Amino acid sequence: MRIVNQIEFAGSFTSYKDGPERQLPEFAFIGRSNVGKSSLINMLSENDKIAKVSNTPGKTQTINYFLVNDSWYMVDLPGYGYAKVSKKLRANWGKMILDYLEFRPGLMLLFVLLDSRLPAQKLDIEFLQWCGSKGIPVSIVYTKTDKLTKNQLSSNLAQIRKTLLQDWEELPEQFVSSAVLKSGQKEILTHIESINSGISQS
Repeated sequence: MRIVNQIEFAGSFTSYKDGPERQLPEFAFIGRSNVGKSSLINMLSENDKIAKVSNTPGKTQTINYFLVNDSWYMVDLPGYGYAKVSKKLRANWGKMILDYLEFRPGLMLLFVLLDSRLPAQKLDIEFLQWCGSKGIPVSIVYTKTDKLTKNQLSSNLAQIRKTLLQDWEELPEQFVSSAVLKSGQKEILTHIESINSGISQS
């Protein structure tokens, strides 16, 4: 059964204040540049043209909204970290992203993407620490898992979790995904559905 029956582009913005006028729950996606964010969004959408996939870090430069099932927004945030853009532009992105996360009232959950092939990166750890300090609800999505054997994946994830637990008493919800294999699609979307269901009942 498809969970995303309808998805449409709802606009690009450079400030959280300018987002869609229609107030709906927002679920945002972020990660270091080139972590596979656009591919994940396309996989969740079951539409490979929704988010622009690029090999060039820093392709996403605005806060991009997609209206899903006419009931919630999927929000594509610019990647943080290395990108072939000026320092000034990177600084502007940083403020745009942090302001959105801290002040956007509709944000229900932030999915932070981590590359499953790499050890926990300093930038990711610092970003997750900042989210924790601001009380921003997060879930972790491990990407590009199809590039690893089962044993490699298990070992890498154990190491990442061990590193993160040096700062966290308890880790947030985690999802293992592959845009190529479409793994994690149902789990992530079901999690979003359960949050939306709780909102509608409250």
